[in-house]
Amino acid sequence: MKKCCEIITIGDELLIGQVVDTNSAFMAEELNKVGIELYQITSVHDDAAHIATAVMDALSRVDVVITTGGLGPTKDDITKHVLCEFMGGHLVPDASVEAHIRDLYKNRPEVLNRLTETQWLVPDNCTVLPNRVGSAPLMYWQTPEGKQLFSLPGVPYEMETAIREQVLPVLQKENTEQITHRTIMVSGIPESALAIHIEDFENALPENIHLAYLPKNHTIRLRLSGYGVPAERVEEEQQKLIALTHQWLIATEDKPLEVLVGEKLKAAGKTIATAESCTGGKLAMLLNKHAGSSAFYKGSVVAYSNEVKEHVLNVRKDYLEQYGAVSEQVVAMMANGVMKLLDTDYAIATSGVAGPDGGTPAKPVGTVWLAIANKNKVYTECLHLRGNRNTITDTAATLALVRLLSQL
Repeated sequence: MKKCCEIITIGDELLIGQVVDTNSAFMAEELNKVGIELYQITSVHDDAAHIATAVMDALSRVDVVITTGGLGPTKDDITKHVLCEFMGGHLVPDASVEAHIRDLYKNRPEVLNRLTETQWLVPDNCTVLPNRVGSAPLMYWQTPEGKQLFSLPGVPYEMETAIREQVLPVLQKENTEQITHRTIMVSGIPESALAIHIEDFENALPENIHLAYLPKNHTIRLRLSGYGVPAERVEEEQQKLIALTHQWLIATEDKPLEVLVGEKLKAAGKTIATAESCTGGKLAMLLNKHAGSSAFYKGSVVAYSNEVKEHVLNVRKDYLEQYGAVSEQVVAMMANGVMKLLDTDYAIATSGVAGPDGGTPAKPVGTVWLAIANKNKVYTECLHLRGNRNTITDTAATLALVRLLSQL
């Protein structure tokens, strides 16, 4: 039986932009893995009426509702109280939750105070699921109509553990529909032109396989989603899509670019370093973001000033004076310089005008030179990017990894 789910995130901090909701993206991905389709995500204030209305509306639409947040011991954390009243229960002490909390804080007795003690009060009509890594009880209700309501902490680490260890096993007992996603990534063609190119393919897709376009920073992910069909059927359509887009194809898996780069470098036993000016360390951040990056990534020089370019990366002073920092000649020397400095097989360098100031008629804001060097040659390219400073530098870093993938 197919199930649909809604997520309700609770907390004023989400609605004023103080905290970014990363929990919903994680939950959506995990729910899809077990064949549960996400119908809607709602964020609400720390307000009793707002929470109760959101839960009531969600339960009228879907089979599963998951709330996150508002389970702490302080006065602004009201979710437990609201859900208890909404479901017609009363708060009572739970011996197993109390024992867990006392063990959790056995080396921090100062945490065990009158506020912490309220954490082991739970609704008498819910099932308490173990929260192995935190103090807030995980609460689960099933309505007479068979609807399921889960209340989880908002702390990402606690929420992720709860989803994997408690919520998904409960949901998988009753859900039988399979949802399969297969993704490819392309670059070098506008989204509209791509849509025209694969229009016949898209129109011929079976009713239960859908295609989505996900553009970002001059790349486009094409995601095929199959609902209630074997994974092999979705993979057949993926192979057709790969054949249609082969001239722009950069990946056939839904993995971050930096992971794909790392896999290729590790497979070849090669290493890389980065020399960054306008991107200011974004490439370094991406390349060392994931575990195991030390096998291929040696380090970076953020050479923002000309003095660092000259004295650390050995960029010729006359090149800086004659061509300027944002130039093919300089960025090529930056790549070679960091490759020699850190003794790597490859190097990426960036230098550009990210704005909002600093542009000239010859080199307007958005002009970015990038270079990719190996021991035999240096590839260079001038990018002409649009957007604000952050968009320009993000896109430059993304395209540097795209070009590196093509080199590898």
